[in-house]
Amino acid sequence: MEDRIITYGGQAVIEGVMMRGRKAFAIAMRAPDGRIVVHQEKLGGIYRSRIAKIPFLRGMILLWDALGIGMRALTISANTQTGEDQKLEGPALYLTLGVSLTIGIGLFFLLPAGLGGLAEKYLTWNAWWSNLLEGALRLALLVGYIWAIGFMPDVKRLFAYHGAEHKTINAFEAGAELTPESVAKFSLEHPRCGTAFLLTLVVASIFLFTLLGPLPFAWRLISRVLLLPVLAGIALEYIRWTANHLNSPLVRWMIKPNLALQRLTTREPDSSMLEVAIKSFNSMREAEQKFAV
Repeated sequence: MEDRIITYGGQAVIEGVMMRGRKAFAIAMRAPDGRIVVHQEKLGGIYRSRIAKIPFLRGMILLWDALGIGMRALTISANTQTGEDQKLEGPALYLTLGVSLTIGIGLFFLLPAGLGGLAEKYLTWNAWWSNLLEGALRLALLVGYIWAIGFMPDVKRLFAYHGAEHKTINAFEAGAELTPESVAKFSLEHPRCGTAFLLTLVVASIFLFTLLGPLPFAWRLISRVLLLPVLAGIALEYIRWTANHLNSPLVRWMIKPNLALQRLTTREPDSSMLEVAIKSFNSMREAEQKFAV
């Protein structure tokens, strides 16, 4: 039963879905001509290393690699739609990822931290109130950003594929038949989701940064960057722990905010999207066997 709880994860990509297992990942994409195109790939050895078994440390390292896989999956799906074959791997992949992370850190971490620091300095707020303001701004930026991009037509389709991914994994974990008709009946929400990770990280940042107390403005900004890996480790371990204890009423209550935020990042998929998600999941399981050695 543990495999069903913590092994499988996924991500919506352009007109498709990426599913990841323990040894491999697969991407199923709807090509412009209507065909479902599949890409399978073996995961790096880090997923089977000792590091992957060390709590908190595994989160920080595996998160970086998972982000790289996600970026690669988006590139492959984009190439499928355009008919081009521009590989994004190695230094180019991680440079792109680094630039994206820099923009994200600046918007969601440094900007709120800077505004909180200015409130502390010029409004003579104490550190507790300025950190609370920082956390509230960070949360508002995250929710507002997700809400705003949800109105874009392309993002709506991406969120629908995200919903198809969740429904497929929920159906598998319930032991249901993986057909579009069967999978369509399952929930759009799933406790092990990137959206849940982001919200958990933001909430954890409020507590962690408040514990630091007053800091010089420069160190306030530096600490937000340096402690990001720690926050990522905490968030990932929390997601893993709650996913393994869903039988507890307390845990089901604790994850309600995470599930609520997923209503912004998922949409009801149509049957063609469900077909793609199911194909991706089955291809991932096939790849797991192929790369078992």
